[in-house]
Amino acid sequence: MIDGSGLPAVVGGFDPGRNGQRGQGNAGRYSLVYSGMGNTDTKLNFRKAVIQLTTKTQPVEATDDAFWDQFWSDSATSVQDVFALIPAAEIRAVREESPSNLATLCYKAVEKLVAGADSGCHSETEKQMVLNCARLLTRVLPYIFEDPDWRGFFWSSVPGAGRGQDDDEEEEDGSRPLAESLLLAVANLLFCPDFTVQSHRRSGTDSAEDIHTLDSCEYIWESGVGFAHSPTPNHTHDLNRTELLKLLLTCFSEAMYLPPSSDSSSTVNPWVQFFCSTENRHALPLFTSLLNVVCAYDPVGYGIPYNHLLFWDSREPLVEVSAQLLIVTLDSDPSANSGPSMDGTTTSTAMDEGESLAPDNLFVNYLSRIHREEDFQFILKGLARLLLNPLTQTYLPNSTKKIQFHQELLVLFWKLCDFNKKFLFFVLKSSDVLDVLVPILYFLNDARADQSRVGLMHIGVFILLLLSGERNFGVRLNKPYSVRVPMDIPVFTGTHADLLIVVFHKIITSGHQRLQPLYDCLLTIVVNVSPYLKSLSMVASNKLLHLLEAFSSPWFLFSSPQNHHLVFFLLEVFNNIIQYQFDGNSSLVYAIIRKRNVFHQLANLPSDNSNIQRALQRKKKPSEPISRTNSQDGASMEGSRPAAPAEPGTLKTSLIATPAIEKLTEKSQVSEDGTLRAVDPDVTQSPKEVSHLEDVSESRQSRRFSNSSSQWNPTTDWVMSWKVKLPLQTIMRLLQVLVPQVEKICIDKGLTDESEILKFLQHGTLVGLLPVPHPILIRKYQANAGTAMWFRTYMWGVIYLRNMDPPVWYDTDVKLFEIQRV
Repeated sequence: MIDGSGLPAVVGGFDPGRNGQRGQGNAGRYSLVYSGMGNTDTKLNFRKAVIQLTTKTQPVEATDDAFWDQFWSDSATSVQDVFALIPAAEIRAVREESPSNLATLCYKAVEKLVAGADSGCHSETEKQMVLNCARLLTRVLPYIFEDPDWRGFFWSSVPGAGRGQDDDEEEEDGSRPLAESLLLAVANLLFCPDFTVQSHRRSGTDSAEDIHTLDSCEYIWESGVGFAHSPTPNHTHDLNRTELLKLLLTCFSEAMYLPPSSDSSSTVNPWVQFFCSTENRHALPLFTSLLNVVCAYDPVGYGIPYNHLLFWDSREPLVEVSAQLLIVTLDSDPSANSGPSMDGTTTSTAMDEGESLAPDNLFVNYLSRIHREEDFQFILKGLARLLLNPLTQTYLPNSTKKIQFHQELLVLFWKLCDFNKKFLFFVLKSSDVLDVLVPILYFLNDARADQSRVGLMHIGVFILLLLSGERNFGVRLNKPYSVRVPMDIPVFTGTHADLLIVVFHKIITSGHQRLQPLYDCLLTIVVNVSPYLKSLSMVASNKLLHLLEAFSSPWFLFSSPQNHHLVFFLLEVFNNIIQYQFDGNSSLVYAIIRKRNVFHQLANLPSDNSNIQRALQRKKKPSEPISRTNSQDGASMEGSRPAAPAEPGTLKTSLIATPAIEKLTEKSQVSEDGTLRAVDPDVTQSPKEVSHLEDVSESRQSRRFSNSSSQWNPTTDWVMSWKVKLPLQTIMRLLQVLVPQVEKICIDKGLTDESEILKFLQHGTLVGLLPVPHPILIRKYQANAGTAMWFRTYMWGVIYLRNMDPPVWYDTDVKLFEIQRV
């Protein structure tokens, strides 16, 4: 609560400290072309009211309705008009010079929203007034949040705000904070018959539905999870919902104005916390509406070419903001949530009956308790349809609509898998998971050269890391890859596992420098799935050997204290496939035999100081982390375009460093019956049991490949400390047995043809000749404060950049991330 003086009593007496003209920067630089809606006179009148507000030296009384009504009574202003007619510099000027006027403006706008929600918005005038107030608050709120002295304003008590029917009861309890009144009013307005939902009133009857008693579960916006009825599409309702949801998103964006913190208790968003609590009686139908609207959306529709150029789709902006609002409301610690009994009759059957404890976040709670197979199918099919949409190719260029909100969809998919383990297992139960895998690999490959999309690279890799911790994911990868998505990768014939390895190789060999901290994650994914890969293609096998060749060169191994981990990961991949999937992997065995010198050189890696120094002097330039010679790239797929860097001037948002792979994952051992058993990290393992990963701090991890690594000074003792642990025994035994056999058959039969050698290897066996199979070690993703904060910065960065029309947060003083130009 903040109290002070100098304001009309009705506004609760609020006086933020004066901070001069701080933070204005380029405030006036951003301008918008008028949308052309409405006539010039009404815009002129609105502009005059804004100027009056900024120039009046005396506070305007809250009772002066003639003055305040100028801001919302006009029907001709669009949201673009409001942004153009109220420049940022003037909002800041009112905030600093006339704080009571800004406070009264916010209070009066909320008051109008509350009144509209109370009355049910039956008249066109009321509807227009509500929309104008929503637009005005969407414009002003970011400037409230950017000033720490103002941030508490909406949480201070305002006498008279939020009054419903029970005025007496309200009087006893004291008045609601302005924020609560605003959020409850918007929630009510989102289920307002003939404004945001279809009226159930029969034609011919005069009585309108009472907004205070209607069951909003009967007015869910779209069929899907727990709701079978699909309301008739209504262009106007979609537009009204979109504007109100945009206001909600702006309310929740207070998180953008707080610096990143790993302390979860200090990062609770009070706006989200209240909105997703039992105080909001519409929480269940709203959650269901948002989820169903997103998952039911089909951007292509009947597939008529170029229809998106002829007709404006009112549903797409609604789907975008619904996806953004969902991921923001789900930004919560799942361990803090438990299940209440369901109060919504319509959707309760769609969710598990949980315990009766009150949850912290109902949206997380509802998401975690969806359990019906048909609901999972609806969600997965919907997300896959939208993720695959940008990949669709047609004979007519640009003839089908391409959606742009795939990053929000990836975060939503992550939340679903993270909070609802039944959904995760459903995804992995069938080959449907590949409909999510293929677009993720497409986005990773397409974004690898673009520094402005480094966040997209991370979320894609994190999702694959999460999936790879489950055995079923590795098994599903054996399905042949036949869908020819146009990707800038070598042509191959093989499985989805081959696609994954080829794309990962491309990222490592031709991605930009900032992706190098992701190498550990990429190789961990390959390690996790390797025991289940039945037959790698020759192309993918060569890619793996090329990576080993590059990572095991002495200059690379000695140039950073952690680079040798990458070699350990790759050796573990080869060991898993040889021990568990030898039959069927003749291409990989052949590739290992051809590149046997790499393994011999590793085994005989020099560790004396003179050789270490000589290797470091041969170190490649920093811009070429991996040599691309002999990488057998071959011809790219038909219709593909090379991954392009960002256009100059592209905006990007900064991200905090992600935790090292040891912090991101926990080791589990696969027992003989297929169950997982956690590995105690404190138990010292023998050299044979890959115990190569030391603890790496986040800061060292993020600096691993930077110039600071040049200060690193490798020693003989350091090289020996990990060289003796290199798990080479299995591979050396394979080479010892097979190389003489292959050489003999080549001499005896005069073979020069690869296919004949492969045929020989296919029928070979190493049963009884290899060391005892090692236990399969899986590194499963584990939630931690570091990744939770990373997701928050990434998510809000995406939302910031995707909301440029109108530019809700542009040029405001955000603290969660930095905005940079590429």
